[in-house]
Amino acid sequence: MTIYYTSEHEWISVEGDVGTVGITAFAAEKLGDVVFVELPDAGKKVKKEGDMAVVESVKAASDVYAPVSGDILEANAAIVDDPAKVNADAEGAGWFVKLKLSNLGELSGLMDRAAYDKFCADQ
Repeated sequence: MTIYYTSEHEWISVEGDVGTVGITAFAAEKLGDVVFVELPDAGKKVKKEGDMAVVESVKAASDVYAPVSGDILEANAAIVDDPAKVNADAEGAGWFVKLKLSNLGELSGLMDRAAYDKFCADQ
């Protein structure tokens, strides 16, 4: 399993051609207490860097962008029912969607953990 990161603070964990996507712990911390999450339905097609979901906190509402193009396989209903899971475990149980990647080549433009950590340190 390989994990990639975007400059918009999303992560994607890839196994084969299926990716699990969420926002990073850095993003969750910056947002503050997450109070609402809106996720796409299974079957929806998403495009790389296109709107995929919405997350609202006590501080702000933010769009969540697709790190790659693909078809939504599953949305994490647990975070819709209990948005605080995003803050508690953003890069684990707080995942947003699972998707089938339509172009594995799109992963090449994303960051690995070391590059993402440096990117965050420079913010």
